[in-house]
Amino acid sequence: MRTRGSIQLARIFGIRIGVSASWFFVVLFLIVILSQYFHEILGGSNSTAYAVAVAGSLGYFGSLILHELGHALVSRRMGIPILGIDLWFFGGMAKQAREPETAGEEFKIAAAGPAVTLALVVLCAVGIVVAASGSDFTEAALTREGAHTTPLLALLGWLLFINTLLLLFNLVPAFPLDGGRIARAAIWWRTGDRNRGTRVTGRAGQGFAILLGIAGLALFVDGSLSGLFTMVLGLILYQASGGAVLQGALGQRIQSVTVSDIMDREPPTIPAELNVLDAQEQFFQHYKRPWFAVVDHARHFLGVVRSERIDAEIAAGRPALEVGDVLEQDLAVGIDEHEPLEALLKSEGLGRLGGMVAIDADGILRGEVTLAQIRQALSPAGGS
Repeated sequence: MRTRGSIQLARIFGIRIGVSASWFFVVLFLIVILSQYFHEILGGSNSTAYAVAVAGSLGYFGSLILHELGHALVSRRMGIPILGIDLWFFGGMAKQAREPETAGEEFKIAAAGPAVTLALVVLCAVGIVVAASGSDFTEAALTREGAHTTPLLALLGWLLFINTLLLLFNLVPAFPLDGGRIARAAIWWRTGDRNRGTRVTGRAGQGFAILLGIAGLALFVDGSLSGLFTMVLGLILYQASGGAVLQGALGQRIQSVTVSDIMDREPPTIPAELNVLDAQEQFFQHYKRPWFAVVDHARHFLGVVRSERIDAEIAAGRPALEVGDVLEQDLAVGIDEHEPLEALLKSEGLGRLGGMVAIDADGILRGEVTLAQIRQALSPAGGS
């Protein structure tokens, strides 16, 4: 459900809100559908129905943004950076830099989104009560054809309906829905095993996705266009929940493996006092590698240096500059040698550099782990 190459719509509380190019077509499609819906309810001119449809579409996606902001802000408060929020037709996703480390964190983050949606449901209901001015609340809220309503009540009724639907749907205890994440947090808290919670809720997600597919097929055969969207949603959920099942199974298999079990204990390292010209000739040209760990005389890990930086310094006429002065900044590539392999797989440096440096409690370099070594370590587990 994660979009790639998204277009930024806005920044809220410093969080990037992005959408794919297809999202704009989805908005137009929703406006067309809602225009027909509101015209049947309100009658009168098409322009009024169109204006309410535009407001309803923006209100729907605004509700999604607020829902995801609930996740994002609580996540950030837990110390988990947010990379952004991506919207898609059926919802959105707040992208976290890392997974929650405790069941409590998981529960608070997962519950924040539904809590925001519940608040929106209450606000819409209150708005209908105030705007109805003595009219029957049920009739105003349902906004069915022939109901006595106004554009404002029709809009509030739609937002009440769609947010209630989103709330109930998200609370289904099936991964990757919020209800599934809440259930995973409960299983994690009860058993102490996050991977077990992921597997259980992932399988529940697969079952729920199959039910959605069957329901969507029945609706589509009956002539309802919504059945097609329901089947697509079921397919997307099945793929996501299937990935969760595999993730949980893999996590179970590797939870006893640590960084020290798979690392190279004698990797080539560059002394910090070596000049960049010698580093290029003795290390980068010899080993044909894009980066090296840099250490001091006692093998304390100081950072990493990339070949691009070495080449740039030489080209700039600074071949005598020491390697210790050209280390990469703000690149977390060090990991404790006793950390589990699961923690290594989630590390930022692994994704950005293709490897990590294993250190001990005193900061001394003990080894190095690359993606190739990780694949080799995972292949027996994958085949078992």
